[in-house]
Amino acid sequence: MKKLVLVKMKLEVIKMADKQKDQRQQEPQQSVLAKAMITGFTGGVLWSGLGAIAYYFNFTEVSSASFIFRSFWQTDWTGTWLAEILAVLIVGILSLGTALLYYLVLKKRNGIWPGVFFGLGLWAFVFLLLTPIFPAIPTFLELNSDTWVTTVCLFILYGVFIGYSISYEYREFNETLNSYSNEGRI
Repeated sequence: MKKLVLVKMKLEVIKMADKQKDQRQQEPQQSVLAKAMITGFTGGVLWSGLGAIAYYFNFTEVSSASFIFRSFWQTDWTGTWLAEILAVLIVGILSLGTALLYYLVLKKRNGIWPGVFFGLGLWAFVFLLLTPIFPAIPTFLELNSDTWVTTVCLFILYGVFIGYSISYEYREFNETLNSYSNEGRI
């Protein structure tokens, strides 16, 4: 009786494994790089959108539109929500490059800390090195502490989002490849 139950359980496990294989084969495989690009665009839109909301509620003195539009055009429309939405979409496009950089350099790093340091590095790059290029952005020392804290937090969250997502997809893809290559050895 026990053997019969064990055999039935093994058959059920085999059927479930076959169903999972069929599902994987039916779903189109997307490359890790393509998923990294999707993650980059999504992260750029998400976190710069939250930055625009933080700007609206005066948690920060700068927004994406401050960098992209107000630094180069001194017109009325750059202070509207249309400018903020367009700037958020442009940041999403620019974030493709950031995700590609993370993919090329840090994709094999697991955990939260590579993303935290990546976000901090991006923040330092934007607010310490690029600020002189943008005349509408006050210098680092002219920004208030609310802006520092809010933007640092947003950049850290962005870095963790990008880093964790890309590293997870890379690790998951490699584990799937390893499981397929090990199937013939069973």
